[in-house]
Amino acid sequence: MTQHNLLIAKNDLEIFLRAGMANRHGLIAGATGTGKTVTLMVLAEAFSELGVPVFLADVKGDLSGMSEAGEAKPKIMERVQSLGLEGFEFQPSPVRFWDVFGKQGHPVRATISEMGPLLLARLLDLNDTQSAILNIVFKIADDNGMLLLDLKDLRSMLQYVGDNASKFTTQYGNISKASVGAIQRGIIVLESQNAEHFFGEPSLDIRDLMMTERDGRGVVNILAANELYQSPALYSTFLLWMLSELFEELPEVGDQEKPKMIFFFDEAHLLFKDVPKILLDKIEQVVRLIRSKGVGVFFITQNPVDIPDTVLGQLGNRVQHALRAYTPRDQKAVKAAAQTFRINPELDVETAILDLGVGEALVSFLDEKGRPSVVQRAWILPPKSTIGPVDKDKYQRIVDTSVLHGRYEDELDRESAYEILMKRAQQQEEEAARKEALEKEFEERERAFEVEEKRRKSTSRSTTTRRRTSDSAVEKMAKSMMTSVGRQLGTQLARGILGSFLKGK
Repeated sequence: MTQHNLLIAKNDLEIFLRAGMANRHGLIAGATGTGKTVTLMVLAEAFSELGVPVFLADVKGDLSGMSEAGEAKPKIMERVQSLGLEGFEFQPSPVRFWDVFGKQGHPVRATISEMGPLLLARLLDLNDTQSAILNIVFKIADDNGMLLLDLKDLRSMLQYVGDNASKFTTQYGNISKASVGAIQRGIIVLESQNAEHFFGEPSLDIRDLMMTERDGRGVVNILAANELYQSPALYSTFLLWMLSELFEELPEVGDQEKPKMIFFFDEAHLLFKDVPKILLDKIEQVVRLIRSKGVGVFFITQNPVDIPDTVLGQLGNRVQHALRAYTPRDQKAVKAAAQTFRINPELDVETAILDLGVGEALVSFLDEKGRPSVVQRAWILPPKSTIGPVDKDKYQRIVDTSVLHGRYEDELDRESAYEILMKRAQQQEEEAARKEALEKEFEERERAFEVEEKRRKSTSRSTTTRRRTSDSAVEKMAKSMMTSVGRQLGTQLARGILGSFLKGK
């Protein structure tokens, strides 16, 4: 590695990835077992040494070994010697572990409001009508100053909107109770996948992923995704949310000598599986524009055909490992992969893709002018850290001694939509109970008055006169009592509405 060139692969020539072109994104493709994980490690180590923070998802649970220096095992040393890597030294990378479920690293959370209706609709697998209703629910929450932080906030807001659908129809449009019910059922499915651990506070501060160590190396942030991957929709939506957060939070910096951060999206095909067009358009937009924020995104998948052409065309740096051609779809993938490379007259790319060995790849990186280089068949360098998982004790020590330990571990539950609506419902119940009690008391007094009136009819005129006087007093008392009830209800209602808005703001 030179100052801004990262040595990634080698044949007779050294093949460098220019750091200044890393924000033009990249692709690592190949069949299972062909070496994609090692390529990811080599790239992550090289960026870290350059001082660039890295984020990657550990789907298989075997990347934690990056926290330990590698060992001089026969196959690795054979690769070092065959490639003539002088001065090659094993060393660990500075790592930080994260986990959406909080079991294998610092918890990662986002609020419902931060996720937004578009991504949440995808996560809940909603149709267009249901997605529109969800947008209305978010709009009503925003207009009324009600924070949506976790799933119980969303659930209570849905119930509130459903129960008062006729009240909101004129201002926000038709609200179908059937669609509200479908969204609520989707939330139940999410909860069955333990998604409630993800939604809440404290939410992730993107800046905590962009740290460097004192020696200048960028921190490698490893997301424990072996459990998260069991919920593919949550996994892909979560990573897409992180990309959108980076896009929204980071300032425009344009092209730099090196990127501000590198983001690896493993199992990238899940991001585009059954995705609605409106969301696909947003993904394309984020991928296209996030380069101006200094962020490079590398998609990792088995077949390049898993990625839409509009996105694939933006991935300038390519590492293609071996593919298998057992089916017509596989054969199509091989042809498609071969056609994406800049032609090398000395190399039959389509045949080479089928013949590549483990750790061997077809490599094409962007040159200094942003043009794809001629494709080369080369061997990926061996990683300097350990291939495979680290032992549990070492893993836990890294988590416990992290500078972020304690920042995200304790979950917060401040007042939000759920608490506001619960208080409002409780106030309404209490007010209804008070009103019922007052009405009951008035009825009892009225009945007592009628009994007294009948009894007094048999008395003398003077008694009758006194009765009328008493009647007038009783009526005044009753009217005064009802007026007081009206004032109390009006004051309570006004206080409840104004109080909720003020608390929301």
